[in-house]
Amino acid sequence: MRCSTGYAPTGMRKSMFDSAHLITNLPNLPGVYRMLGEDAQVLYVGKAGDLQKRVSSYFQKNDHSPRIRLMVSKIRAVEITVTRSESEALILENNLIKALSPRYNILFRDDKSYPYLMLSGHPYPRLVSFRGTPQSSDSCFGPFPNAYAVRESIYILQKIFRLRTCEDSVFKHRSRPCLLHQIQRCTAPCVGAISAADYAADVKNATLFLQGKANQVLQTISEKMQMAAEKTEYEQAALYRDQLKSLTAVRERQFIGSQNQMDADVIAVVSEQGLLCVNLLMIRGGRHLGDRSLFPQNAGEASVEEAMNAFLAQHYSSFNIPSHIIVSAPVDAALAATLGERAGYRITIQTQPGGERKGWLQTTINNAKLAIARQVTQKTTQSTRLAALQQVLNMVNLQRIECFDISHTLGEATVASCVVYDQESMQPGQYRRFNIHGIVAGDDYAAMRDAITRRYRKIRQAEGKFPDLVLIDGGLGQLNIAAEVMAELGMDEIVLIGVAKGVERKAGMEQLIAVNGEVTRLPADDPALHLIQQIRDEAHRFAITGHRARRGKVRTSSMLENIAGIGPKRRQKLLEAFGGLRELKNAGIEDIALVAGIGRSLAEQIYNELH
Repeated sequence: MRCSTGYAPTGMRKSMFDSAHLITNLPNLPGVYRMLGEDAQVLYVGKAGDLQKRVSSYFQKNDHSPRIRLMVSKIRAVEITVTRSESEALILENNLIKALSPRYNILFRDDKSYPYLMLSGHPYPRLVSFRGTPQSSDSCFGPFPNAYAVRESIYILQKIFRLRTCEDSVFKHRSRPCLLHQIQRCTAPCVGAISAADYAADVKNATLFLQGKANQVLQTISEKMQMAAEKTEYEQAALYRDQLKSLTAVRERQFIGSQNQMDADVIAVVSEQGLLCVNLLMIRGGRHLGDRSLFPQNAGEASVEEAMNAFLAQHYSSFNIPSHIIVSAPVDAALAATLGERAGYRITIQTQPGGERKGWLQTTINNAKLAIARQVTQKTTQSTRLAALQQVLNMVNLQRIECFDISHTLGEATVASCVVYDQESMQPGQYRRFNIHGIVAGDDYAAMRDAITRRYRKIRQAEGKFPDLVLIDGGLGQLNIAAEVMAELGMDEIVLIGVAKGVERKAGMEQLIAVNGEVTRLPADDPALHLIQQIRDEAHRFAITGHRARRGKVRTSSMLENIAGIGPKRRQKLLEAFGGLRELKNAGIEDIALVAGIGRSLAEQIYNELH
């Protein structure tokens, strides 16, 4: 049960804050507090086992970091929410941090980015990378630090255990083995090339391997190899032999301790060259799954201890907590207790590990340092490029750049993209795509007009952030269209530049076209040109990705729309049943007839139309 209360003197937004009045009225209970500034802006969100002691410490202690001292000077009110336990407060705190993004909280935006490896609950389980909430019948392993680690694990499991990875709809309607079976990456249970019992044994071994029980798997496969050899089934014995060799090689490469099957996270925080980096190394079932480097927002002058505690609190509010956590900086005792309470079992947090665990920690520290070095190099490169472009365009305050591109195939499924460059990096969360309708097919001018009008009319209405520079991937014609739209919207003060490929149409030969028609060609090694190419190429990639997806959807629907008797509902049922047009084309008449609402005669008609 939660109880929310606000504390502030009369006239909450006055410049002086009556902290004494606040402290005397706070309860000695667990909960979450929110520090508010002018206009009720949330400055900071925190949790406490004792709200009165924790909140009063901000106003009674003098040893705060400069960042916290600045935050305290801006406090005009405090709101609290009482919870039943500090563990509940931890969850609420992180939900509020994600929702409010307070200025003085160290923010780690990684809670939705960790993939898992899943064995589905199907009678013939499917091996797949997974994000989100699994079904109760599915088995999930992870999380993995990145998608590459999951793909590598899937490749290994396919090579050793040959489990299927296809969609259930594809599996259901296959009539012959796919290419993966031919290259010995799948045992083709879809066509009965392996018995249910043998496939289940492979799934069991893969599960044991993912759980870190490689020795047990090795012994099982070795016994099968011996039995096959004794029965003179030498071809089968050779397959088991190859499995053993592959599994042994993987085990030697991935297992960090020959007898260690522990689950652990190794976390290092490093502050160097004005940057703060957290490196997370994941170990599950004794397998080294890889690592990930994170650069938090709002870190400022935060200490490594503050960053460590912020990361643990935010990361483990979303993910299961391993039994061992090895860290490079001290962890707040209350937070450690809360994590143990939330996990429901004993959590060991080591700050000064010995033996091989000391080596793991040193590895994460080195990884964090390398990530900082890469970040600094990248930032220096971006700073150099931006400064060069500022000089070329004589725009000393140039920071935010937006770029438009149009993609279609002979006028089909036209899509416009808008990508954003700001704070010396691309900002994928601010990208936008526009599906273009109601124009003559292939009319790039009309498509550009539609996209720019929609983009900047919405920004003007919502009082959004205007760009300093807009790049148009195209020549003078597209640029003039953009200039007309900007003038109509009253935004003609924004600089527009066309990026044309030039006569040679080669990278490095681009022409920059101003609204007045002036053409500039920069040297191929000019950092300003490199920045323009980077942004233009990203706009092109984003546009063509959206176009291909839309084109595929349109073509799928249009082929089915041309079949008499197939309306929207039947079309949807067919695509849901088979998973896509390609799988529907591969299906037989009997399979199509099994779909609800599709009889034998209509199934024959569909089959004939698609072949």
